This record gives sequence, C-alpha cells and structure tokens, in this order.
Amino acid sequence: MADDDGARRRWMIYGANGYTGRLTAAEAVARGLSPILAGRDAEPVERLAAELGLEHRVFPLTDPGSLRAALTDVEAVLHCAGPFVETSRPMVQACLASAAHYLDITGEISVFEALFGRAEAARQAGVSLLPGVGFDVVPTDCLAARLAAALPDASELDLAFVPDRGGLSRGTARTMVKNLPHLGAVRRDGRIVPVPAAWKDRELVLPRPGGGELRRRVMTVPWGDVSTAYHTTGIPNVRVYTGVPPATLRWMRRLRPLIPLTGLGPVKRLLMARTERRFAHQRGPDEATRESSRVFVWGEARTADGRRAVGSLTTPEGYTFTARAAVECVQRLLAGTGSANPVPTGTLTPSRAFGADLVEAIEGVEMGEVRVEDAEETSE
Repeated sequence: MADDDGARRRWMIYGANGYTGRLTAAEAVARGLSPILAGRDAEPVERLAAELGLEHRVFPLTDPGSLRAALTDVEAVLHCAGPFVETSRPMVQACLASAAHYLDITGEISVFEALFGRAEAARQAGVSLLPGVGFDVVPTDCLAARLAAALPDASELDLAFVPDRGGLSRGTARTMVKNLPHLGAVRRDGRIVPVPAAWKDRELVLPRPGGGELRRRVMTVPWGDVSTAYHTTGIPNVRVYTGVPPATLRWMRRLRPLIPLTGLGPVKRLLMARTERRFAHQRGPDEATRESSRVFVWGEARTADGRRAVGSLTTPEGYTFTARAAVECVQRLLAGTGSANPVPTGTLTPSRAFGADLVEAIEGVEMGEVRVEDAEETSE
C-alpha cells in the first residue's frame, strides 16, 4: 500500500468538496501529497479532483457496502464531512471493518465521547481513531498537555481561544444548529455536565506576539476540550471559553429562557433553513481574512492549594490552521505506520498521538511560555 516514501501512502479526504475539505486538499497538494478526494456529490468532487489533478471517488455514507469497498486500498481517512454527530459513526464503522485509520476535524463533544467509547474496538482492529485534528482541538489540546506537565497535580483547567476576526463556514454553522439546544457544557469532577449558555464569563489579559497585551471578555462554550482535555491530562474539572463582545454576552443571557425551544423540530428546521439561506453564497471566510487573521489561545491549570500554571500561543485563522494541522497529522500517522515507533492504536487526542509539541510544527504558530506561580504569587 505504500511506495518508497512512507509519507505518500494512499489516503482519502472525505467531504473534500466542503469549505474545509477544499482547503485541506489544497494544503496536501502544496506539500506534494496525493490524497484520494471523496464525497457524496459527484459533480463538485469531480471538479475539484480535476483542478488538483487527483483521483476521486463518489459514495454516500448511507450505504455500508459501498463505503467499505471504497476504503479497501486506503490506509487512512481524513473525515471532513459534518455534522459529525451524523456522519462520524458510519465512517468509523467502515474504517474499523477495513482496518483504515480514522482522523476527523470535529469539535463536537458527543462525537469525541462516542469515539473514546470505541477505543477497544479500534485496538482490536489495529487502527487509530484520531478525532479533532484541526483547530478543534489541536492548539488547546497541546497547550493543556503542556500545562499538565508543568503542574502534574492540577485539579482545575481553564482554556480559551479568542479570534481577532473571521467567520463561520456553512458546515460549522449547520453543526451549531444541529447541536441546539445544547449551548453549554463543562467537565466537573470527571463528568461532563450541561450548563446554561454563557454560564461563566471572565476577562482575560492575553500577551500579543512581539509585545503588548490584549484584553478580552470571554464566556464558556461547549468546545471539544471539555471531552478531550480530560483524556489528555486527567484533570477532572475543565472549562473552555471563547471571546465575545459584551453586548453578545448580554444578548445570550437574555435569550436563555428561549433556548430550550430550539430543540423542537419545527424551530430547528426553521433555523436550519435560515442558515442555508445565509450561507448560500458564502462558504466561509475569504482568503484575505484567512491570511490576516490570528487566534489567541490561553490556558490556566490550578491546584487545590492555589498554585497555577499559565500559558498561551497564537495561531493562524482557524480554518487555515485546520487544513495545515490535519495534513500534518495524516503525514505523521502514516510515516509511523510500519516503523519502529508507530502511533498507538485505539482512540487518541492529538497531543497523546503526536506529543505536545505538535502545534509548534504548524506554520504560523507562535508559542508563548508556560509560567508556574505558587500560591503567594497567585494571590497578589
């Protein structure tokens, strides 16, 4: 299945014609790789494959037989077709049956938890399941691993990401609507529990690369690290925040009583229809926005006696980062296949698979230091 270069083994991008899939396919080609492009809609997949000079395959996820047949000569699948709460299960099942490694770019807590529940099945099949190899959750996961290494007895972990600008893709917006009314979750004493939207907020002071500070108000969100950070670090209490304007925070709190209604079928269908109209002619952030935008990532681990470790980093815009990180993870996974140091089988977080320094290998990332403070410094 491999040629002379282990990094050139046959692998597939499913959902290649989506916004993130196209960016990822282009990134792979820029690195000299030749993934098979795949999806359920023939015309856009064929057109993209012709543009990039790549092989393509067309098949739905609803036909298990054709799905397994499409993976018989594939060593790994990078799954980019969301909402992953609907699409990951059939693809994972096919990968297990075909002994193909599985990677995806999900940020959905329920998907992470479902895949951790398939860890033993993956080990028995001899494959690795690697969800969240994009912006969800590579930067925050690697930072969490660094903080836990600096403060091994930490019991609390806060993570935050603050984009300076940018926007959503159609796929991300659809996923958010699909997950309604679940707009809040944290990990408490090792268990994931629901909380209201914008449950907690705080002000962060973020270091800017090259000097200076950035002050931002952030609120809790049900980001993937609520699941993955526990598996990476063992820290039992995890909260994830994102930056929001104060007006947005106030608006979300006023809407709390209405949020349960978004779980009703007619309301959700209305919201989905509005989402489709909103993104009919806008697939995601344009190239200029992707090239100029940055995301600030921050984390803090704390012990019961008041010590803390604080760290930060900055990344390129989230979709750009996802394309680069996902291809990097595929390359590392396949380079290890058949070597003396392969990626372990089972379900793994990005930092557990490739180390906490994985994020440093992504072009455009700037690392900050991890600083440990004792209780006296923290209280000052």
